[in-house]
Amino acid sequence: MSVDMDRKVPRSARRNRRIMIGVGSTLALGAIVTLAVAVIGGAQRSVRTPMATVTIDTVEAGVFHDLTPLRGKIAPHDTIYLDALEGGQVARVMAHAGDMVSAGQPLLAFRNTELELDVLDREGRLVESITQLQTYEKQLEDTRLSNEKAAAEIDFNIVRLSRAAARRSELAAAGDIPLEVSDQLKDELAYDTRLRPLQAQSDARQESLRVRQLPEVHAELASLRQSLAITRGKLDDLVVKAPVAGQLTDLVRNIGENHNRGERLGEIVPNTGFKVEASIDEYYLGRVRAGQTAIADIDDKTWKLRVERVYPQVKDSVFTVDLEFDGAAPPGLLPGEAVEGRLSLGGDQPALVLAAGPFLERTGGDWVMVVDPSGRHAIRRRIKIGRRNTEQVEILDGLKPGDRVITSDYAAFEHVDRVDLTK
Repeated sequence: MSVDMDRKVPRSARRNRRIMIGVGSTLALGAIVTLAVAVIGGAQRSVRTPMATVTIDTVEAGVFHDLTPLRGKIAPHDTIYLDALEGGQVARVMAHAGDMVSAGQPLLAFRNTELELDVLDREGRLVESITQLQTYEKQLEDTRLSNEKAAAEIDFNIVRLSRAAARRSELAAAGDIPLEVSDQLKDELAYDTRLRPLQAQSDARQESLRVRQLPEVHAELASLRQSLAITRGKLDDLVVKAPVAGQLTDLVRNIGENHNRGERLGEIVPNTGFKVEASIDEYYLGRVRAGQTAIADIDDKTWKLRVERVYPQVKDSVFTVDLEFDGAAPPGLLPGEAVEGRLSLGGDQPALVLAAGPFLERTGGDWVMVVDPSGRHAIRRRIKIGRRNTEQVEILDGLKPGDRVITSDYAAFEHVDRVDLTK
């Protein structure tokens, strides 16, 4: 084979240039298309969803019902707790849970030997103190009587000696008796006459002291007698009695059990009716007030309620209110029975409203998906909402009457701007 037959034949430069230009144009066009797709796709992200999987509601110019749901239970209007005033060992049980009891009825009795001995000791010391004060009071009175008696004797002696001295003076002047006898009577009269004002001064000082001390003595005696009654009453506290009439709903029942002072022994529900204890979302804490009205569905009937008390403590994102029945209560209520209802927060007012739905949990009321007139797709739109309840949302801006909005869950719509609705 000839060497000339294997020689490489070069391509022309013009042909190579045309090929390179064609490749470059193709690559540029592809980049432009890719960029356009990226821009268009980023500007309007969309998702396809079957029409049957969403809920669509219409915005209406209507009335906003300012309500919040109530979920609660029936509870006694009042509950009386039985606590141990004095502890000890249960000796007798005289009533049981479920019994109807009357005020003052004994329910159970404790045995407490240590308390009994302590009461006897304190009682003895109090009685001794009372006796001492009574003795001192008697001494003050005896001193007063003694002083009055001494003053009376001095007055009597002055009168007696004055008469005797006058008679003896006449006899002594006539020489019938010795002069010494007459002088002796005069000396005794002079002594008693000088003694009388001294006795009066002493009596006045002692009477003033007695007048000041007697109220203090009487007050101390009253305090000691009260302490004595309380001490004796401690033994009475070993018997637990019903403070009011009602139904005994709970009571310790085992003889021989030991309970300390202050321990809870049971409960009594007086016949004062029932109330509803309801839990409300903390979102409404600033808007719930005593006196507001509510309705509850009990035994397939609607009953009116009124807020009696609001407890501001928030626990587990809810706060508690007490509601009483506005009028007669339903018959046959049982403690713990579940109750559902609605609480009115301020009255009905005209407003642009939309049905509440799961979409609020995802959007917080900041945006919605609005269905176009064709019904084929929905577009994201910013809105502003006001009040809301379990059934309605007040629309302040972004929507108009007649707009149709997807109100079901937005789990698949959070990162899209358009929803294509398919059949």
